[in-house]
Amino acid sequence: MGKPHPVELRERAVQIVAQGHTHTEAARRLCVSIKFVNDMVRLKRETGALAPKPQGNPGRGKLTDVKDWVRRRIAAAPTSRSMN
Repeated sequence: MGKPHPVELRERAVQIVAQGHTHTEAARRLCVSIKFVNDMVRLKRETGALAPKPQGNPGRGKLTDVKDWVRRRIAAAPTSRSMN
């Protein structure tokens, strides 16, 4: 997944539309898709903000379901000593 567009670009897209330009003109001027402009105008209207949503899935990894099992296995394993 790519990184979200900067907030400054998001604000500029909404400003251009607010000045009376079409979404197509705003998209062409900023070199973004029309859908991006549509989404930003709608996001601003619905939430009043243009901050991107958090990406990823914090706290939920592939091993979350077996976390306790892994900890028990590590605790039960004999410690290894380096051979110097």
